[in-house]
Amino acid sequence: EVQLVESGGGSVQAGGSLRLSCTTSGLTFANFEMAWYRKAPWNECEVVSSISSEGSGWYEDSVKGRFTISRDNAKNTVFLQMNSLTPEDTAVYYCGADLFLMGKSRVNVFGGCDRGQGTQVTVSS
Repeated sequence: EVQLVESGGGSVQAGGSLRLSCTTSGLTFANFEMAWYRKAPWNECEVVSSISSEGSGWYEDSVKGRFTISRDNAKNTVFLQMNSLTPEDTAVYYCGADLFLMGKSRVNVFGGCDRGQGTQVTVSS
């Protein structure tokens, strides 16, 4: 059984930091692009960051320079360091194991907004 378990969320004031962790089991971790998704009540689910098995990171524009994604392939864990948080970052954060079809189209295979338990991040102004 594949499991992705997120942790590290919480409530902080604007400008604060949080570090999210996602521990996985039951999948060949190194085969997947690992991603962090978020879903706010007023928004669609969106990918905010992802990291290839080789460690190359991608960031959605609104989080560039503030968030840092990393992974530990030996521990099957992916992290998201979030700094300079703003109220707009308030959401439930989910991790996902993704693949790219034809090198272009991201496909969420495990976890993500629809199947993960998520961890709540609340940023107050």
